[in-house]
Amino acid sequence: MPPLLVVGTRNPKKREEILEILGDSGVELRDLTHYPDAPEVVEDGKTFEENARKKAVELAVHLHEWVLGEDSGLVVPALNGRPGVYSARYAGKQGDDEANNARLLAELAPLPDDHRAAYYVCSAALADPTGQVRATAEGRCHGVLLRERRGAGGFGYDPLFLIPEYHQTFGELSARVKHALSHRARALAQMRPALRRM
Repeated sequence: MPPLLVVGTRNPKKREEILEILGDSGVELRDLTHYPDAPEVVEDGKTFEENARKKAVELAVHLHEWVLGEDSGLVVPALNGRPGVYSARYAGKQGDDEANNARLLAELAPLPDDHRAAYYVCSAALADPTGQVRATAEGRCHGVLLRERRGAGGFGYDPLFLIPEYHQTFGELSARVKHALSHRARALAQMRPALRRM
């Protein structure tokens, strides 16, 4: 039987993406929808890594399983790093992509095109069933933010996030291409050796 890894998320789009990226890793992947009594981890870390570690440790201790904790978001240098760790709740309500994109567009509006660089960050942490962190990884993906949304794929800020080499946003690129380029794919690729040791 393959070892079980719990992915510490209830976000269906994030879950789908992680399952697609790690689908061939030789572990059985489950998310928190299988564990209705799993605690809601408060993401109050100042960095993506702090939040990823916190999710992995708290959930592993509660579930007595291996847990992959992950935190990710968008960093805009011209906005002093915002939205950063607040990416999912930038406009106030957790996971309101439409409102978050609208706030970001409003804040970017006065900036010239050469100040619209941004990058996605994904920090991942793997904790064993005792809550010991066994591995961490970070992936980044650089792009430029457009003035209007393009594409219906992905989630979060994907319709605004243009990959210049491809002339397409993460909202337009196929899942296969996105999973080859994305911050999440890069972080999880670094996790594979630790997953093999589980």
